[in-house]
Amino acid sequence: MQTNMPDIANTAPALQTGTLDWVGMGEIELPFIFESHGITPVTVNAKARAFVNLHKEDAKGIHMSRLFLALDTLSTEQQVNPQTLAQALDFFISSHEGLSDKALIEFKFELPLRRKSLLSGKAGWKSYPVILTSTIEQGVINYELSVDVTYSSTCPCSAALARQLIQNAFAEKFSQETLSQKEALEWLGTTQGIVATPHSQRSIANVKVKLDSNITQFDVVNLINTIEDELKTPVQAAVKREDEQEFARLNGQNLMFCEDAARKIKALLETQQYCDYWLQINHYESLHAHDAIAIAVKGVAGGYRA
Repeated sequence: MQTNMPDIANTAPALQTGTLDWVGMGEIELPFIFESHGITPVTVNAKARAFVNLHKEDAKGIHMSRLFLALDTLSTEQQVNPQTLAQALDFFISSHEGLSDKALIEFKFELPLRRKSLLSGKAGWKSYPVILTSTIEQGVINYELSVDVTYSSTCPCSAALARQLIQNAFAEKFSQETLSQKEALEWLGTTQGIVATPHSQRSIANVKVKLDSNITQFDVVNLINTIEDELKTPVQAAVKREDEQEFARLNGQNLMFCEDAARKIKALLETQQYCDYWLQINHYESLHAHDAIAIAVKGVAGGYRA
């Protein structure tokens, strides 16, 4: 004869009393269909975290399986958007009545986007790391979106030093000659003509924005596009020779230190309707063994801190 299985979380006393800020699970494997403005709903493979607080001091613990099953419903029966996340958060609280009054869901995944080349018309896939976090506290829901955008940064100082070396080589080569345009063009097309090139490096802009609690849809693509358009030199997918040449031109015409990139993105985010933002610019130096980093926040009271 089967007997009722014990429910330790409900019946056993806590070894020590006290409230806890968050209790839950991390690194949950969770494929789901993600909805965002401007793209067809896409299946992504995420790592999820799910938490509630424990404000009942003498409670043994929470019901973790209820969190997991709610996420599983989100994965198998729904699409992830502001409405379904709000429903899941509300269930987290209602299923822990008397134990919890705050809840959090976080998804980490890569969003694949089809990206066109600069000139040739070719296209390829690029994946953008995304973190989507949603919370509820006292009935108020907050959404937070974080994206990483990879681009190329060419050092202004290095470019100036390279130009000086080219000028010196030119003066040395043609100091005693009357120079024709044809001769100058031919010389500039040689390795002796371009005796030095500036150094550039792969760089990443980490941008986190707090969204309005009343949003009806996410818009990750617009955030990514506006950042890439502002920086001018996002890394490419499909590349032909004309695309590579255009990429070199864009790098040469958009020289930037990490401070320049940070100020460009900060000024851009100031024009958007985000409740708050945080950004970190990372230039993975090709000259130095260390990285160059700049950080900025919107600076609202109680908001993100640098």
